Amino acid sequence: MTATLFDLTFLLIAPFWALMIFAPTWSWTRRIAESYLIVLPPVVIYVVLVVPVLPELLPLVTRPELRALAEFMSTDTGAALVWAHMIAWDLFVGRWMYLEGRRLNVHPLVMAPVLVITILLAPVGLPLFLVVRKVCDGANRGAAVVTRQ
Repeated sequence: MTATLFDLTFLLIAPFWALMIFAPTWSWTRRIAESYLIVLPPVVIYVVLVVPVLPELLPLVTRPELRALAEFMSTDTGAALVWAHMIAWDLFVGRWMYLEGRRLNVHPLVMAPVLVITILLAPVGLPLFLVVRKVCDGANRGAAVVTRQ
């Protein structure tokens, strides 16, 4: 069951990423991305996996020690839990980035690689997006000043 849940974790959220990357201007993409519910599939998988091991996991996260945490994460359940956690968080962050990008009118050809990097390496994708956001926000403010004059 753990292997199946591991496999399902990404499969269930891949359509949301595909919409944000390949159909960013489609009205349904924005409607879907505006819902926090898109992160529920990996969250549900996480809960299903965590409940049986909660007594074992709780001490590991409240008093973390590298060796004990590494041992737990090296199990199938530990790896699947970490995967579901990462997938849920990456989608939550990617969803926010997509919505911010649309709000700031960041071109889809700029956002697509940023979102792909976020899927693969979210800790790199987020600061990259923050730079894009800063540049685009500054450009939008400059355009607003020119428009008002």
